[in-house]
Amino acid sequence: MTLTTSHRATAAAAAPVLPSSGALRPLGIEEVAITGGFWGARQRVNRRATLAHIGTWLEREGWLRNFALAVAGGLPEGRRGREFSDSEVYKYLEALAWEIGRAPDDELERAFRDVVSVVGAAQEPDGYLNTRFGRPGQGPRWSDLEWGHELYCLGHLFQAAVARARTKPGADDGLLEIATRAADLVCEVFGEDGIPSMCGHAEIETGLVELGRVTGEPRYIAQAKLFVDRHGTGVLADIEFGRSYFQDDIPIREADVLRGHAVRANYLSSGALDVAVETADGELSSALVRQWDNTVARRTYITGGQGAHHQDEAFGADFELPPDRAYSETCAGIASVQFSWRLLLERGEAKYADLIERTLYNVVATSPSSAGTAFYYANTLHQRTPGEIADPDAPSARAESSLRAPWFEVSCCPPNVARTLASLAAYVATVDEEGLQIHQYAPATISTTVAGHDVALHVETDYPAAGDIRVTVDAAADAEWALSLRVPSWAVGAALEVRSADGGVQTLAAEPGYATVRRAFSAGDVVTLRLPVAPRLTRPDARIDAIRGAVAVERGPEVLALESVDLPEGIGVDVVAIDPDAPLREEDGRVVARLAIRRPVDVPWPFGDPEVADDEQIVDVPLIPYHEWAERGPSTMRIWIPERRAGA
Repeated sequence: MTLTTSHRATAAAAAPVLPSSGALRPLGIEEVAITGGFWGARQRVNRRATLAHIGTWLEREGWLRNFALAVAGGLPEGRRGREFSDSEVYKYLEALAWEIGRAPDDELERAFRDVVSVVGAAQEPDGYLNTRFGRPGQGPRWSDLEWGHELYCLGHLFQAAVARARTKPGADDGLLEIATRAADLVCEVFGEDGIPSMCGHAEIETGLVELGRVTGEPRYIAQAKLFVDRHGTGVLADIEFGRSYFQDDIPIREADVLRGHAVRANYLSSGALDVAVETADGELSSALVRQWDNTVARRTYITGGQGAHHQDEAFGADFELPPDRAYSETCAGIASVQFSWRLLLERGEAKYADLIERTLYNVVATSPSSAGTAFYYANTLHQRTPGEIADPDAPSARAESSLRAPWFEVSCCPPNVARTLASLAAYVATVDEEGLQIHQYAPATISTTVAGHDVALHVETDYPAAGDIRVTVDAAADAEWALSLRVPSWAVGAALEVRSADGGVQTLAAEPGYATVRRAFSAGDVVTLRLPVAPRLTRPDARIDAIRGAVAVERGPEVLALESVDLPEGIGVDVVAIDPDAPLREEDGRVVARLAIRRPVDVPWPFGDPEVADDEQIVDVPLIPYHEWAERGPSTMRIWIPERRAGA
């Protein structure tokens, strides 16, 4: 089904995105709490380890100290980090705000206030705030809009302030005031009569709209619209990658697909949709839907990752999805989730939640190590050589996938992951005028108002290890409402069981989309969605040249990978083929595939009739969820495995 009932938001939930209208209203982290399971474990690691890790590195690398140096007159000589390093401090603040909102903590609160104090002291009287520009010896303000990231940094500042305002309204730390002073300056400098340009890295558009939603200040949304409308008009200087890198080549309303730098493209699309919703711009919204559809169909990896080019961190052409050269930046995955979530809220269609799930499990969950203190910047789908262990005491200079690194010279991904995991409960469920919808599955409690009635329920599940999602109604008024559970597109054969508190049982087929139960629920009623999470082979579109003749293995929402540590000693992942006729089986919690190992013969010229050794070794090998790869040390890895040809 498609949920299309319009609504006007009536309450300020503690959520990253709060559109004033749309098909669905998001539930905030005060209404939804993840209590365990796959995502609960990751939230615990994020809170206990990742946040402290980020704070330590921000201090260690001097990125936080830049603000104190700005006050003391120590810039530019003492400044450390790239031109956008201020933004990592702001993302860290946002992550702290969501964590404090989930569960108040004195230590986290002190850390938050200390950082805000340092940042606020560096703000200039007119609201300007940046440690890279504007002081003696530095470039003038707004002098490098292509690469300077001044507005990008402010966008992240605004989102941090929004997180704080929604999780702790009326807090006296001053962050919201810092943000509004900076936003007022942006409106003055870049308004209708100001600089007719924009930032080379989209982000401020989303920050301005959410700040406008929090404060009720329409100027911020109007300024976001100006920035959106300037894209595609050639206001930025051309570069070697072309203006598409900045999304300054084609007006948004005319584009058919996302292009250029993948993070920028998704951040811009998120902000543009925010503008479309707040200004009732149906033409803009439709253009973004078209671009999302075409990007998913032609330019998205099986993991949900986006971005095939390393040199410009950009989308490739249609069906240009090489696994061994996949860039698939973690931040692009997070930005894709943000774009899809906004479309879900506006349109209510399950396909957006499907992509969110795929990207969360196979990009966002892949980046951080199980300890939460090392990260992937890029997420390759095929590692040909074993990785090198990163120096734990030095930032990595390279973003290419090898092994996770504790920090990067461009370290946007760690705090981006942290803020996403901290706010993840806000992506679980929504309501509309008819009822409540659950889009992502985790053990959770949900307490909200549905159709004017208080409702409470809890979710029990071992998803994705198991496919049963059990929803128990704990409290509900004696009134009819609808409970909708998402059935992923891969879950053909799903079923829905409705067990009444009085013992009655009803079983229904559940087609991909949303399975809905409409009734006057009573406390003790249980709705169980049974999803078939058996492993399955997936074949690519024939137009993806790089993986023609190969298959991937998926189980539920997880993409699986073959890792060399599971092969016989001395064998790499590039000399194997999968037997597509041998059934996949599950053993000791792992999916096992039958593979053929054929050792090729070295020849002086690698073209012509290939010579292959006569011996063929057949082995049964466990596959791992992609997000677990490289947890056991250096290895080679691949997701797409060539099919073994009959008689070959």
